Amino acid sequence: MVKKMISDPIADLLIRIKNASMAGSKNVSVPYSKLKENLAKILQVEGYLKKVAVSGEGVQKELVLTLAEEGSKPRPIEVKRISKPGGRVYVQAKEIKLWRRGLGTVIISTPKGLMTGKQALQKKLGGEIICKVI
Repeated sequence: MVKKMISDPIADLLIRIKNASMAGSKNVSVPYSKLKENLAKILQVEGYLKKVAVSGEGVQKELVLTLAEEGSKPRPIEVKRISKPGGRVYVQAKEIKLWRRGLGTVIISTPKGLMTGKQALQKKLGGEIICKVI
């Protein structure tokens, strides 16, 4: 099996989740990385994903994600990648409120690891805004 190089693996993960949701698929699998696993676990805690599992070993490792459901269909998910490989977006702790605005979840990469905007605000940490999920 030939693996393709992906220039933005975070965007790939988010788009696969969004596309699976729009297509009505309950499961999606993506190539494994520790960053993707941490991001998926945050999405699970926030209620966008039902289950996060790792399958395979070594190079064949994959993340298998089960989408949260509303009724019998997967919950609709809208994602927006904020910080991209060509243009990083950083915020200080006091600027996080401007990004949250009460809608969805902002995910930030801080010196203490990935966390939601709410958690970063409580801990008074700034960092790189990865994405916003609604």
